[in-house]
Amino acid sequence: MVQGTTSDAGKSVLVAGLCRVLQRQGIHVAPFKPQNMALNSAVTKDGGEIGRAQAVQAQACGIEPTVHMNPVLIKPNSDTGAQIILQGKAISDMDAAGFHDYKKVAMDTVLDSFSRLSQEYQSIMIEGAGSPAEINLREGDIANMGFAEAADVPVIIVADIDRGGVFAHLFGTLALLSESEQARVQGFVINRFRGDIRLLQSGLDWLEEKTGKPVLGVLPYLHGFNLEAEDAITTQQELNNDVKLNIVVPVLTRISNHTDFDALRLNPDINLRYVGQGEKIDKADLVILPGTKSVRDDLAYLRSQGWDKDILRHLRLGGKVIGICGGYQMLGKTIHDPDGVEGEPGESTGLGLLDIHTVLTNSKQLTIEEAVLNLNDQNAKVKGYEIHVGRTDVYEKQPITLSSGEHDGALSECGQILGTYLHGFLDETEGLNLITEWVNGTQVKQQDYAAQKEQGINRIADAIEQHLNLDFLFRENNLLTNNK
Repeated sequence: MVQGTTSDAGKSVLVAGLCRVLQRQGIHVAPFKPQNMALNSAVTKDGGEIGRAQAVQAQACGIEPTVHMNPVLIKPNSDTGAQIILQGKAISDMDAAGFHDYKKVAMDTVLDSFSRLSQEYQSIMIEGAGSPAEINLREGDIANMGFAEAADVPVIIVADIDRGGVFAHLFGTLALLSESEQARVQGFVINRFRGDIRLLQSGLDWLEEKTGKPVLGVLPYLHGFNLEAEDAITTQQELNNDVKLNIVVPVLTRISNHTDFDALRLNPDINLRYVGQGEKIDKADLVILPGTKSVRDDLAYLRSQGWDKDILRHLRLGGKVIGICGGYQMLGKTIHDPDGVEGEPGESTGLGLLDIHTVLTNSKQLTIEEAVLNLNDQNAKVKGYEIHVGRTDVYEKQPITLSSGEHDGALSECGQILGTYLHGFLDETEGLNLITEWVNGTQVKQQDYAAQKEQGINRIADAIEQHLNLDFLFRENNLLTNNK
């Protein structure tokens, strides 16, 4: 089990890399994360919902993701409440105190999924959540050491040196664990190191002497490394004045599935800019409204930032707008939540840019789709997934035809505004080029986004094979056969 000193310490990436290392050795391996809190989620073929990081880790293993790889998924819909998803299905909304009491029940679900995977695979690479040293969350813990103790698995702890204070993070985290938990820790991994490793050696020696635990390796900072982020929005990009398309995405308070924009962000012919609180939506060919876990609240937030007026000005200047999932619902005339699915019951007036009306429902649509997108009398094959609550009545042309023959989305009569429930439809070049031709008559560089993800997984696996003591890490299970 890989645990971290903080969120975003590198747990997800390290697990993905270790999965690929084992997969290269012919080991039948699967990822597992007992509890995940994230608004980036993936749909499994069996119609369930898991954290997106586990889907990437499954790809690293060369297997299809299942709901048992992330049996508890928490999707925040406010500062104090969240939707709870067990083994792929939403069961209820709970506040923080309610879920704390519910952990005893959730642990049974976690252990059931872990048992199922253990019977099917030779090896399980487990990812913790946040930090095991959160004192206030220790009671009934199912995400870190509570699970490790219940399942009796060894643990390594990773820390990000690029944040600073790496020795305090590692030493302090270990010190805050119980004696049995400390004994479970096999060693440390330091992530994202830049510079001469010799300058770090005295600190490594001190840490090993003070804790009695080995440093299993120091992973280098990988420049230009890209792998789907679990939650944090990746804003790093190289802005280029000589581009074919400028895209702006407003960052909503509960933005979800922002991995929709990774393929755009990585394309050298596209400048993709995230706009945050206090900033204006401007200098764009295309504005994309993203998905959100709280569509009515985020619609009010959008208006509070003046972004509704920015979007109208953008359209008057001839720009294009796309809404995806929650963003699609916002573009309509009304959003009605009679049962309080995403908050207080009520109805909100949408932006009125598409003639559609949405009613939020308790049932959630979870499907993987193949489809055809039609714009300007041209077709493009696209792939994606739906993950939303709500039924939308559409009184516009519907530009997307699903493989089932059903239609999705809406295209305004003026031809400037497009909405869809289909996440991920911009990942492949054919669909993206049809969109860019629709926006401003251009085509962007063809890129294989799936191959880019594979390259990212292989880069971290290569670094692990070079810099981690895998012989020590896997010696008890005798998993590696070529002494790498």
